[in-house]
Amino acid sequence: MSDIWELYEKMGICREVYGYGQGILEELEERFQRIDHTAEHNQLKVVKAMQSCQVSEACLLGTTGYGYGDLGRDTLEAVYAEVFHGEDALVRPQITCGTHALALALMSNLRPGDELLSPVGKPYDTLEEVIGIRPSRGSLAEYGITYRQVDLLPDGGFDYDEIQKAIGERTRLVTIQRSKGYQTRPTLSVARIGELIAFVKKIKPDIICMVDNCYGEFVETLEPGDVGADMSVGSLIKNPGGGLAPIGGYIAGKRECVENAAFRLTSPGLGKEVGASLGILKDFYQGLFLAPTVTAAALKGAVFAANLYERLGFSVIPDSQESRHDIIQAVTFGSPQGVIAFCEGIQAAAPVDSHVVPQPADMPGYDAQVIMAAGAFVSGSSIELSADGPIRPPYTVYFQGGLTWPHAKFGILKSLQSLVDKGFLEKCRLKQ
Repeated sequence: MSDIWELYEKMGICREVYGYGQGILEELEERFQRIDHTAEHNQLKVVKAMQSCQVSEACLLGTTGYGYGDLGRDTLEAVYAEVFHGEDALVRPQITCGTHALALALMSNLRPGDELLSPVGKPYDTLEEVIGIRPSRGSLAEYGITYRQVDLLPDGGFDYDEIQKAIGERTRLVTIQRSKGYQTRPTLSVARIGELIAFVKKIKPDIICMVDNCYGEFVETLEPGDVGADMSVGSLIKNPGGGLAPIGGYIAGKRECVENAAFRLTSPGLGKEVGASLGILKDFYQGLFLAPTVTAAALKGAVFAANLYERLGFSVIPDSQESRHDIIQAVTFGSPQGVIAFCEGIQAAAPVDSHVVPQPADMPGYDAQVIMAAGAFVSGSSIELSADGPIRPPYTVYFQGGLTWPHAKFGILKSLQSLVDKGFLEKCRLKQ
């Protein structure tokens, strides 16, 4: 092991930080084995879908122009429909990000006079302008679509009484955000999502249930489509792109919902028939193939970070023992200095732009300055080693990603080293 330690030392990790991390890892072997078991299950699921849909070498080629008869595009969407247990799927490079995918799903399946309900509290910051919580041109509110919200109970449970009261004649669509976003609530398991969907459908069977699946794909053996979701929505530069997809998003679920989204993405009358795949289909297919093991690597990084920082006395969500339902690890430092130092460490561990120092800045769609550390091969790819957070109380950083477990491990140790170097954390606290 001396050669490994010498490499870490050359990469700026002191003996105390390295030793502290190794002590934590000795306790995580069984936990990591369970993660690997889930990855194996999901790997076989993806391969089975690719074989069932008869993915061929011709599918890896792209089209230009209108994209009529794009075999690779259409087959990829069939693969996604099978993997996420939907009737159909829309998987396109023309969907620019996760927020775009969510906005597309909402705007295509809601009509003026409808009401949107979030029974899990406040949505992610960038959706506030999509909905019209914060006024913005082109929001749902401008089209006469109203919004209602039911907050989670203090213990993170669903407020079923208030949800039942909130569902009315105009309630057309329920949006369920699986991950916590910039909040400190628990991430929702697929099982809990299924319980909520069943409750909502019992009250109003024709209601559309949409799940924001970002950061949750392949963390469990089940997906929201397995428990009744009408739409699962996500970004390809997160889990399902496997670190290879350079852009894109997906919507998988009921055929009518997906077709509505396709007509909104392209044009009424055209829908899924157009949309050239250009030259990136191989990356989409290969990224999906790698996604289960890449997600497992990121998940190991999140578990390691939770155990490491919780032992030092910081509040972490999820905690070191909780079951995992997404790849995000929240660590609360209580001051902007801690968030900034953490992000500086993650950036310094990156393969790209490691020499760059991240700074808090105004970002489109956010109401506070945000710091982002992401030295990635794909710009903004948060399945790659990354960290970010709003500079506002309680000053929590959100860590995610790592295409490989060794890189995730290095990034976490580098974040701890940065906190030590900046004087936020004393070395004496690292003794086991």
